[in-house]
Amino acid sequence: MMYTDRFLKNIVTRTRVIAVVGVSMNPARPSYYVARYLGLKGYTVIPVNPVHAGERLFGQIVRASLRDVSESVDMVDIFRRSDAVPPIVDEALEAFPALGTIWMQIGVVNQAAAERAEARGVDVVMNRCPKIEYQRLFGELRMGGFATGVISSKL
Repeated sequence: MMYTDRFLKNIVTRTRVIAVVGVSMNPARPSYYVARYLGLKGYTVIPVNPVHAGERLFGQIVRASLRDVSESVDMVDIFRRSDAVPPIVDEALEAFPALGTIWMQIGVVNQAAAERAEARGVDVVMNRCPKIEYQRLFGELRMGGFATGVISSKL
């Protein structure tokens, strides 16, 4: 899974709306602070988590599933186990005909689901974080890649 900087930069610059599947309401969880960071960078972040459906996060109503998203989505960012990916990818391909990217977070890899998405012309990134890649590509990456402002060792 080697991705060129040009490929990744193209994705993060063309993307405007991101559905984050598996986002947490807990500010200490990676899915929360990644989604928060992306929202602060100007992306519209649509939270998707059936446990918190109907609640508000980042100015958006949390959706139970991708089928509940009426907006056009450019990227689906997946914070779920690798074995949970196939139905999420299938749902994304069905819900968003103009989908540009399926992004699987660090530690998340599902080759079969990736191949189905790529066969439909959708770019796929696996085992990477869009927050870290954005920071790296645009010179914002700090030690450890975690410049969130949420967790600090300062008193």
